[in-house]
Amino acid sequence: MTSLPPRPKRFPLSLDKLGTARAGAPSAAAAEAREPLKPQGHWQQAAAIKARQTTPIGLGLDSAGVRQRMVQRLRRDGLGDERVLQALATVPRHEFVDSALATQAYEDTSLPIGHGQTISKPSVVGRMLALMLAAPGAQQRGHLGKVLEIGTGCGYQAALLMQLSKQVVSVERLKPLHDKARANLAGHHQVRLVYGDGMLGHRPSAPYDSIISAAGGDDIPQAWLDQLAPGGRLVAPMTAPSGRGQVLVLIDHVRDAAGSRFLRSLHEAVLFVPLKSGVL
Repeated sequence: MTSLPPRPKRFPLSLDKLGTARAGAPSAAAAEAREPLKPQGHWQQAAAIKARQTTPIGLGLDSAGVRQRMVQRLRRDGLGDERVLQALATVPRHEFVDSALATQAYEDTSLPIGHGQTISKPSVVGRMLALMLAAPGAQQRGHLGKVLEIGTGCGYQAALLMQLSKQVVSVERLKPLHDKARANLAGHHQVRLVYGDGMLGHRPSAPYDSIISAAGGDDIPQAWLDQLAPGGRLVAPMTAPSGRGQVLVLIDHVRDAAGSRFLRSLHEAVLFVPLKSGVL
């Protein structure tokens, strides 16, 4: 009886059979020997590297070109005061609105800022600022002088006023908005933010060369007229004479040989939040 030859063993293979390098290629062990692994950097070093990286901010809206395009549209639509246009080109509107609405910041539209209030359309804000700058007193000074703003809101219009005046006093009746504006305008000493009833103005800093309101009532409060300096101008929305809708009203405080009087003129239709008294 013929015995069968023994079968060759397949397992286990010896270590010298595993991972045999190709001819001419360095082995893994040799490569590791020539270039040892580098230790991982310290976490503080990694944080420093990350901090040096430039992260896009403002959803791409920080470019001056974005504001310039808004200004060009407003110029084409008839806003001709270059000082106002320059202010609009300087102040970043997207920083004053909710981040969810930032992409709409440079459209000519009003936007909600919470608590039933809005940030006005750039065209309307620009129109009101241009009307104030057209006052004889403002033309002589070259700026709006001391300004009283009724309704600070998020602080955007106050930021524009700072570009065009010597001093701004802004009154807001809603504490959350007053606090928001204070945060938005932190570091700006040219503006004084007051938490109070805007219908009363702000007598401690009166008189004012210019008064502007971001809310409209049935008529102009007497306190505003009392605090408007001779030669000063007031611009505010007011209920239209027909009782339907609102119009811009312009009031000049004239003092001459005939005495002191207020000259009133009505302008285009607008839509603002209602003027209310008290604080919340």
